[in-house]
This record gives sequence, structure tokens and C-alpha cells, in this order.
Amino acid sequence: MSQNEQQYLDFVRDVMEHGADKSDRTGTGTRSVFGRQLRFDMAEGFPLLTTKRVPFGLIKSELLWFLRGDTNIRFLLEHKNHIWDEWAFKRWIESDQYRGPDMTDFGHRSVDDADFKELYDQEHAAFVERILTDPAFAEEFGELGDVYGAQWRHWRKVQGGFIDQIEDVVEQIKNNPDSRRLIVSAWNPEAVPTQALPACHTLFQFYVVGNKLSLQLYQRSGDIFLGVPFNIASYALLLHMVAAQTGLEAGEFIHTFGDAHIYNNHFAQIEEQLSRQMAPLPQLVLNPAVESLFDYKMADIEILDYNPAKSIKAPVSV
Repeated sequence: MSQNEQQYLDFVRDVMEHGADKSDRTGTGTRSVFGRQLRFDMAEGFPLLTTKRVPFGLIKSELLWFLRGDTNIRFLLEHKNHIWDEWAFKRWIESDQYRGPDMTDFGHRSVDDADFKELYDQEHAAFVERILTDPAFAEEFGELGDVYGAQWRHWRKVQGGFIDQIEDVVEQIKNNPDSRRLIVSAWNPEAVPTQALPACHTLFQFYVVGNKLSLQLYQRSGDIFLGVPFNIASYALLLHMVAAQTGLEAGEFIHTFGDAHIYNNHFAQIEEQLSRQMAPLPQLVLNPAVESLFDYKMADIEILDYNPAKSIKAPVSV
């Protein structure tokens, strides 16, 4: 079976066995390590985990959302993607316009508290429906601040105007592939106070050798069970898409971590995943007719022969 997935499982075991138990911003508690690296060879197959189902449709729509420069969850909701709901919903719950039941502790909801979960589900469903049907409400409460899309495509210049980092790096790969400045940064200290969630995957760099394009990500904070499988597949997808638009082959995705952690309320799910057998990795297919990185649509990106184990649910800490 693929070393691409095995190294992720070994990483998980390492954190469970050697990590330090730490408090965290959400109040959930984590088991954490600092400074790790994984390397994924695209020739081995697309690194979408098979020991649990990872919903590739959500990965596609989120990456396309980033590449649009979008920072409002409405586009995601139109594609039935709810992975950023929590942060927008938190802003709504905490606003002076909210008149619903007290949900101060909504980020720590649990299936063990059925009454609270029922209230949460009702309020969340109403919030989603209003984002989709009320443009003014969506503009105010669907907005997440200057998160990834803004930094990637519309970095604000001190002297006014914007920098499109993605467009610039693609042009540099085409015209100056040996540059050591093929970098995109999502960490903007000035924007942090305005962001619903400051960038976890903070900076990435491309590298060209021969006819192969590689990509290294530095991730300051990684939720190993829920977030990291998404991040691996998302940046592997971005690597393939940029390679396709620059006439190169996808080489390696290198994933470098700062604080990598498993939340305390994910331990049982981690043990379940570690008990499972891997399956062969799937293959990624991109529509060769697409002529720009910014023209990809959902239907232009497909995964073939993906046969994972069933999904494993776990709560998100906000």
C-alpha cells in the first residue's frame, strides 16, 4: 500500500504516543507536537486518505472558493459545503442582532447533550437558509474577513491597491522557474484581527526541477484528524492544477507543520481509523481543455477509483 497514507498514520501514532497534553484557544484540550514534516509523491497516487472517507467535493469547492478570492460562505453553501459555517455562525450568535436561545457554548456542542444539539441544529439551519436567501444578511454575516481568498488574490498594499499573489506566482513559474521567490503567503499580521480564523496554512512555496513542479506548505496549526486530511488533498490538488497550467508534471507535496495536534474529543475516532486497513490511492483527472487556473469548475476536477472506508464523524472545535 502507499507510503503516502502510511506516513500520515505513522504521524498520528507519533502524536498520540509522544505528544504533550496542552490547553488551547477553544477550551477543548489537545495532544500536540511541534515541528513535523510529511512528503507526498504524486506519482504514487492522489493523497486522499482511504482509512476514512474524505469528502473530495468539499475540498474542490473550498479550493475554488480560495482561487476566486472569495471570503463569504455563500459560494460554499451554494455548493453544499458547510466546513466554514462554524466561524460565520459564531459571529452571528455573538452579534447584538441575534435573538435566539443562548448558545454561548455552541462550539463545544456534543451528541451527549441532545437538547442543546437540537437547538443548535435548528438555529444553524435557519442561519444557512438566511445566508442563501437574504443577500444583505449574507453580506454582513456570511463574511469571514480577509481570510485565504483575500490574501491569495487581493493582498492589500500599504501604498494602496492589491497584489494577486496566485496570478503572480503562476507567471513566475512559467517565466522564471528557477526563482527562489515562488511564494504565496496567507499570514498577514495586519489582517489577523479582522479574520474569523487566522490562516492555519500560512505560506507555500513552489519549486521547479526538470519538468516537475513541487509545493511545500508551512502550516502553523494543524487539526490532525479533521483538518489535515483536507489540507493534504487540497494542496495536492492545487499542485496538480498549477502544474497543468504551467506545462509541468506534479512532483512532491511537502507538508511542514508547526503545532500539530489531536483534539481530546477525537481520540476515539483516531483509534478507530488506526484499526483500519488502507486501500489503493485514487487518481486525479483534470479537464485538459481548461486554459487558466481561474477557469476550473467543479465538473473539471474528478477522482477515479476512490474506495475508502466509511467516514468517521467528530466535532469541530471553534
